[in-house]
Amino acid sequence: MKSRKSIKALAKQGSIVLAAATLSLSASIAQAADTIKVGVLHSLSGTMAISETTLKDTVLMLIEDQNKKGGILGKKLEAVVVDPASNWPLFAEKAKELLDKDKVDVIFGCWTSVSRKSVLPVIEELNGLMFYPVQYEGEESSKNVFYTGAAPNQQAIPAVDYLMSEAGGSVKRWVLAGTDYVYPRTTNKILEAYLKSKGVPEKDIMINYTPFGHSDWQTIVSDIKKFGSQGKKTAVVSTINGDANVPFYKELANQGMSAEDIPVVAFSVGEEELSGFDTGPLVGHLAAWNYFMSADAEVNDEFIDKWIAYIGDEKRVTNDPMEATYIGFNMWVKAVEKAKTTDVDKVSSALIGISVPNLTGGVATMLPNHHLTKPVLIGEIQENGQFDIVWQTETAVPGDAWTDFLPESAKLTADWQDPKIMCGNYNTETKKCSGQNY
Repeated sequence: MKSRKSIKALAKQGSIVLAAATLSLSASIAQAADTIKVGVLHSLSGTMAISETTLKDTVLMLIEDQNKKGGILGKKLEAVVVDPASNWPLFAEKAKELLDKDKVDVIFGCWTSVSRKSVLPVIEELNGLMFYPVQYEGEESSKNVFYTGAAPNQQAIPAVDYLMSEAGGSVKRWVLAGTDYVYPRTTNKILEAYLKSKGVPEKDIMINYTPFGHSDWQTIVSDIKKFGSQGKKTAVVSTINGDANVPFYKELANQGMSAEDIPVVAFSVGEEELSGFDTGPLVGHLAAWNYFMSADAEVNDEFIDKWIAYIGDEKRVTNDPMEATYIGFNMWVKAVEKAKTTDVDKVSSALIGISVPNLTGGVATMLPNHHLTKPVLIGEIQENGQFDIVWQTETAVPGDAWTDFLPESAKLTADWQDPKIMCGNYNTETKKCSGQNY
């Protein structure tokens, strides 16, 4: 009898322990479901880590700040960080992992267009939501992507216009130098068409591509110098990406190619990239962005102070893709609060028309084509690695998903709000959406 009582007592104790464990597990599951998961899809290793690691840190800072405010809809935000390692197919795998396994509610990620193109079919198939924070070649508008970086009409075209002007040096010959992938090739295709429409002959346009991580620039820089020695003012329009910029600019200095002789205007070089080397010999070269750390605005000062406090390094800089991330994150927060849910379709619908402050003292508005309104700024490299803003648009420029300078694109538009269109590539001549629905 004593033995049976002991067995019953043990069984009872076991039931209590099991019930407690079940309650604990249920509480953990409930707690996990009570967070809003934010996917961070940026390269933390490989050739693009020089640019993308900072964007990962930016998202984490914004999440921490939002959680201090109480999160969203009474829930805390939880970051899920992955490293696609500058490996373009791996971006697709990691995006699938974030959506399928981690069940993230939104993704902030990608830098290069080839990484974004890799991710695109995954997030469209799984109906994910992604904010893309870098200037790009346009020619795209996906239902599942919000483009917070510049389209060509918000960076490349205005930069060329500036260089053509008297203030920009009245440039007549053009070197289009880029990394060999979709963004530089498409951007340069648009720029070549634009230059020819402005009366620039083909012989005054030189186009060159190099692979990611290219390091031997001696011959190419020598060719650029030779091209620029024909008695016409020459400029380089650079779509060189990632860590290849470091040896490129070093070779410019080695060969004495100053900004006075042949200015370089870069579309993928900002404060973060310049922090990697001596900028003394590069003074006067240019970059075209929609934000510079040197922007004179109270909201920018606050952002810089917050960034330095978060990262714990007074030497760390801010840059344009960080501002684009900041804008996209704040828009997403407002859209979730407006929709009262993280449901992708409802949040996507709520995002159109939302306005938030940018960091240059203006306002960014999300358009029906999933692009922003943005000011365009031209900055001149200073010895301290900052940019002196030498020119900017008077008003914000609406992002154009499809360029007006390629015949096949000029007839296309994107609109995810108009019920008669609701696609990213609506043909205004046939009144139909063509091909893939972006």
